[in-house]
Amino acid sequence: MFSKQLLRNWSLGLLCASATLQAAEAPAAYGPVPTEQQVNWLRMEWYAFVHFGLNTYTNKEWGYGDESPTLFNPSSFDAETIVKTFKGAGMNGMIYTAKHHDGFCTWPTESTEHNITQAPWKNGKGDVVREFADACKKHDFAFGTYLSPWDRNCAEYGKPGYLDVYYKQIEELLTNYGPIFEIWFDGAMGGDGYYGGARQNRNIGKADTYYNYEQVVKNIRKLQPDCIIWGAAGRGDATWAGSEQGYARNYPLWNSRNGKWICDEADTPINHRGWFWHPGQASAVKSPEHLMKVYLMSVGRGANLILNVAPDRSGRLDPADVASLQAFGKMRRELLAKDYALNAKVVTSEARGKKYNGSRLTDGDIESYWCPEDGTTSATAELQLEKPVTFDVVRLREQIRLGQRVEAFQVDAWVNGEWKTIVYPGLPGENENAPARGQDWLKFVRGGKGYTIGNQVMRWLAEPVTTDKVRLTITRAKACPCISEFSLLMMPAAEQAAPTTTESGDKVLDSRGWEFGGFAGNMAHLAFDGKADTMWQHGKTPSHFRVDMKKAYTLNGFAYLPRQDGKTQGMTSRYRFEISMDGSNWKVVSEGEFGNLRANPVEQQISFPAQKARYVRFFSTAALDGSGSSVAELKLLSPR
Repeated sequence: MFSKQLLRNWSLGLLCASATLQAAEAPAAYGPVPTEQQVNWLRMEWYAFVHFGLNTYTNKEWGYGDESPTLFNPSSFDAETIVKTFKGAGMNGMIYTAKHHDGFCTWPTESTEHNITQAPWKNGKGDVVREFADACKKHDFAFGTYLSPWDRNCAEYGKPGYLDVYYKQIEELLTNYGPIFEIWFDGAMGGDGYYGGARQNRNIGKADTYYNYEQVVKNIRKLQPDCIIWGAAGRGDATWAGSEQGYARNYPLWNSRNGKWICDEADTPINHRGWFWHPGQASAVKSPEHLMKVYLMSVGRGANLILNVAPDRSGRLDPADVASLQAFGKMRRELLAKDYALNAKVVTSEARGKKYNGSRLTDGDIESYWCPEDGTTSATAELQLEKPVTFDVVRLREQIRLGQRVEAFQVDAWVNGEWKTIVYPGLPGENENAPARGQDWLKFVRGGKGYTIGNQVMRWLAEPVTTDKVRLTITRAKACPCISEFSLLMMPAAEQAAPTTTESGDKVLDSRGWEFGGFAGNMAHLAFDGKADTMWQHGKTPSHFRVDMKKAYTLNGFAYLPRQDGKTQGMTSRYRFEISMDGSNWKVVSEGEFGNLRANPVEQQISFPAQKARYVRFFSTAALDGSGSSVAELKLLSPR
């Protein structure tokens, strides 16, 4: 028989063995977790947006809906070349605007006659969606589509009958073009439009109710269960990160919302002129360095980045855009090519067995992870590098299949015989959101504190650090942290885009010596002072100001910059532009709408046939959010 002491020892041994086995088990998921489709989508990081349609030919951002399909006639469109360009830059897919707000469908749909079959391109037999989808398939490149819920052409828009039209369009795009990795529904909810000739303002109320997004999501899941749904009034898989300048506005960024996992996506055009191609935009392309900062403020905050590169009227990408895209792609590859922490030796304060020990942080396997015991919400991992290295970017990833857990982290480096904090932990209640609209957010890219990690976070240090020892401390977590990667990277030198042969753009006339009049005429000079933070404004709409240029110039357009102080009240949204030689007889040379101002209040250029004028009148005929009119900057353009 066993002695009581032996039984006691044996029982204690079983308890210890049982505890060891339990510790070696993976932790239970915490909170909402992403679907397999969301995990795969987040690992794409960045991909292209392609705006190409009637707006390309009308120099508009938001077409009114009455534009003729006969305008669409690209001479040199080659989807395969465009896809190869994107893939060569390191992108992982593209999303094409199959229908924008003007309602023109770039595929031969049965839902409306306002489609590609009415265009002269390929004698009405063309299909832009097909050509992009086929090119993507050929080059193993993910293909997605944007389908505007708002349709300024359709006579049934705002009425129950439009749902039949819209659901038919969704069905066609998700049935006839192979796998769709993402479908995009933006938040446009109606307004003025052509609407089959009615020329009315139609308000649909709540988008979720009118479009019945609950049913839309069900339809998509049935047709393409692997497709990521963007938007859909919060019923989809991904949502807007809050800025069309390309940064994720909210950091710390939590993917857990309303009991489900929602991914964030930041969007921006590669060119300051807008989403569609515009004449003379070569001088407005964003630099590779600017794009790198966008990348760090989107992907580096846990979101994805969709970068718009728009074909011109010939159907080709603007060489200036391509040069910047390729240079940025090279910078990104160089940034990620060398991880100085790879295979470093790691000692942790705690781990739940060998399978989850600190070596998992530096093994290069995104699926493995370091994890302490259940109940531990603060822990450290010290990395001993083989030799001293110099780095200035710290990247961390959580194992998001188990949920998002980390609230704050700290990183220290061993410098001159002591620990130096290089990433300070974020404090409860703090945030690192972007500044107000119109302010310089690029200066916020470097430095920064450690808050959430999620899919990944990248912190670009204020200055490079040289060391052979680094320490990560998880200072706060909602459950035991599960960290899959800890990387040390070095930002390459800023690339210069290769020179291009595109047009240099129109000449901006010098406003010195001009005289101004009209409503609030004594303030009109503020629209020509070259300062974005000053503006002409008047308390009524409509309103206007007058310019005497003192001599005649040949004008062929103007550029309008809306107010940049973060406010939208009185932001001119519709305009009329008049010219005169004598100040008495006036001619209207352009009138229309400035689209997408709330989300993207950037400079918009308007072109018209070149003609002589000494006097100019700019009318603000409608404005956002009540009465009032304003212009931050107005540039008068002349051909070079």
